[in-house]
Order: sequence, then structure tokens, then C-alpha cells
Amino acid sequence: MSIIVGFVPTPAGEAALAAGIAEAQLRQKDLYIVNSARQGAPVDKSVAPEDVLAQAAKQAADAGVTATVIQPPYEHDLADEFLDVAREVDASLIVIGLRHRTQVGKFILGSHAQQILMQADRPVLAVKAGAARS
Repeated sequence: MSIIVGFVPTPAGEAALAAGIAEAQLRQKDLYIVNSARQGAPVDKSVAPEDVLAQAAKQAADAGVTATVIQPPYEHDLADEFLDVAREVDASLIVIGLRHRTQVGKFILGSHAQQILMQADRPVLAVKAGAARS
């Protein structure tokens, strides 16, 4: 069993990473940091640069957590790909970051986080950027 965290280089992604590391420490589990890009997309702002992913893995290591970075490309649906990875690594917990979006933004862009929350077959911890953890 392990913990899986959806990571993007944003405040919400940083909050998810911090929460994922804390949960992995608490549960004494390995951590999988997932950052995915649409297959064939020339530019994808959610793709973290290598140095950012290396820093995320180092942050986990500094906390005594074994972390593996996974960057699976997805073709159709990010949420489905993410949930497939969660099953592959036998995740006992999924950690995702949330950000505030307008109603129009939700309608036009959809919500990967909402899909993950609704379709996951295991517990999901959703955190917001700036949320204090104790």
C-alpha cells in the first residue's frame, strides 16, 4: 500500500504534496508523486519541470519518506489515468489539491478533481492552498 499525490506546479499542487508527505509519514507508506501531461500537447502548464519534480522528491526524502515520481502521459482523460495509476501502485490514499474556480470555469473546463473525488474507489484527501495543517 502507498500514498499517491497529484502534483502540479501551483499553490494547490504544493499543498497536495505537503499533505501527501505528511500522510506518508503518519502511515509509514511510500509516496508516489504523479505529474501527467496530455500526450502530444506541445505545451502543458501543468507539467512540472524536472528540477521541480526533483525538489518534490527531495522534500519527501528530507521528511524520511520514500518517493517515486511518475509522469504518465494521458490521451483522453486525466482523471481516469490518475485513478489507473492509483490502482497500479495499490494506493491506500489519494491526495489532490483544489483551487477556487468560477461556475463558468467549471462548466467550460470540467474538473479533474471532481472526477477523481466521485470516481475513486479508495479514500481521497482534498486540500486547498494555504490551508493550515496541524
